Amino acid sequence: MLLSDVRPADLEAYQAYLFTHVRSPWQRHVLRRTVAYFWRYRFVLGTRALRFDPRLLPYWDAEPYPGKRGENATARIPESVHGPLLVWAMRFVDDFSDDILRGTETWRERRDAVHRREPIAWGTAPDKIRRYLDGAKMTGRPLPGRGGDVNLAAIARAIGCQRTALLPFAQEIKALAESLGVSDYAALDIEITGLLDGAPWTEGFRLEPTEPDSISSMAQLLQTACYIVIAFLSGMRDAEIKHLQVGAAEAVLDSQGSVVRWRAHSLAFKGEASAEGVPAAWIVGEPAARAIGVLERLRGSSGSTTPWLFAPVRTGPGAGSGGRGGNEALTVSGTILSLNRFIPWVQRYCRERGREDAIPDYNGRVWRLSTRQFRRTLAWYIARRPGGSIAGAIAYRHHTIQMFEGYAGTSDSGFRAEVEAEQALARGEHLLAMIERNDHFQLGGPAANEAYVRLRDMGAEQTFAGTVQTDPRRFVRLLNARGPEVYPGRYVTCVFDHAKAQCHASANGPDLPSCQPLTCQNVALSQDNVDVWQTEVAQIDADLAHRPALPPLLVDRLEKRRAQIRRLFEGNQDVSTS
Repeated sequence: MLLSDVRPADLEAYQAYLFTHVRSPWQRHVLRRTVAYFWRYRFVLGTRALRFDPRLLPYWDAEPYPGKRGENATARIPESVHGPLLVWAMRFVDDFSDDILRGTETWRERRDAVHRREPIAWGTAPDKIRRYLDGAKMTGRPLPGRGGDVNLAAIARAIGCQRTALLPFAQEIKALAESLGVSDYAALDIEITGLLDGAPWTEGFRLEPTEPDSISSMAQLLQTACYIVIAFLSGMRDAEIKHLQVGAAEAVLDSQGSVVRWRAHSLAFKGEASAEGVPAAWIVGEPAARAIGVLERLRGSSGSTTPWLFAPVRTGPGAGSGGRGGNEALTVSGTILSLNRFIPWVQRYCRERGREDAIPDYNGRVWRLSTRQFRRTLAWYIARRPGGSIAGAIAYRHHTIQMFEGYAGTSDSGFRAEVEAEQALARGEHLLAMIERNDHFQLGGPAANEAYVRLRDMGAEQTFAGTVQTDPRRFVRLLNARGPEVYPGRYVTCVFDHAKAQCHASANGPDLPSCQPLTCQNVALSQDNVDVWQTEVAQIDADLAHRPALPPLLVDRLEKRRAQIRRLFEGNQDVSTS
């Protein structure tokens, strides 16, 4: 059908379709507005154009305008939650995974043997049963049980025979159960090698899927832990994570064969022309690469034939949310459900064992996770680089460069914008703190006077009063539009003037990684900056005093750098005395 053939009745049917199939009022508004564009461009379309203005139809505005769409209000995971959350996820990936994978593989092998129903001659079955029972007597291990009773089905699966073959041995099995006892963990009989604080982290795995320590539950928790690690340490969106396949992790080697970084290959969707996505690569940390490797092993141990790493783990009944509507991977709702089972499991585990490192509640209740929170939290951490528990384990300063490099090929990913907003907020709060402490009176360096003037004027501006506490987004907009171009850094506080900048600056601001602090006239020095330089001078002095002496060329370079730093200090006069 051509646009010129469309009639009001067709758009009335389209309106009814939107109300019944599109849940979001804003999305319905966008789809109706798109139809109106055909009328707006009717002169370009010529004879093929829409022949009437859909906005004049009596039913077209039956639904009121939904209002301006708000800014992204996704909450970041609180610091008190995401530190222990990542720690426990890493424990699953690095410490618990081998035991879970062995249990999953054992479960699959026994399940496959039952499904194959290989015929076992009655003449050989008793010999296998006898060897199993004699082995139990010799080792003294409990027999498989369920709820305190002998689990004959589990014994039959372990032996590889039909359950009916055990009937002649029923009395002997009962006597053994009374003497050796029964255990829900004996069905899989997995030796636990993973340690937590020097002791095995669990007694074993049950077969009952509803139990929190069943092999079904543990395999799903392992997959969830891998998701947490990948999502938090890569910045990938949920759809991008779900499109990870076998072989997604790639090690980048230097000329000596050493790993210098890791890449994760998947598909990118946002901002791309193709609805099917385009191939993209993300620079990730080694923990995320290890999590991808664990997912590949989990796929193999569970007998999955799909290439998708986040396909449902078939170690229990049902296919989960991935089996609905033809989905091969877990849906967003299924992943959110799994994420919000992870924290309660950890809390129960710690409570039963008297541990004090559980994932804490937030404001009196368990924090509810969503897939979008990980990118939001990562952006906050990259922008601020706090010295918390995670930052102590992961070098976030190094990750900052890697993450940006990984997103260089995906212009509309949105991750840069999130990080830049957090960086602006952190910078503004830092500058306000300097003003409140009168630190701008003590600045030194060639741009100290200019820094003092800019920060003094910022403190005098009434528009900044209280905005940090009441509306961070509005504060960021004010800072970008009217704020002083002062950028605190580790070595210097940059008082940006594009005409004087010696870094790779743009009109929007300096490029601090390429800063030339010893020669640039945009440099001001706070006390924190001075402390960093003094530490470097002390290290240079220690290197020059080292015996045996350093090579002459290296000595010359160190002495020149020390002299440059001292010249910088010579101009480090407080603005309060100038």
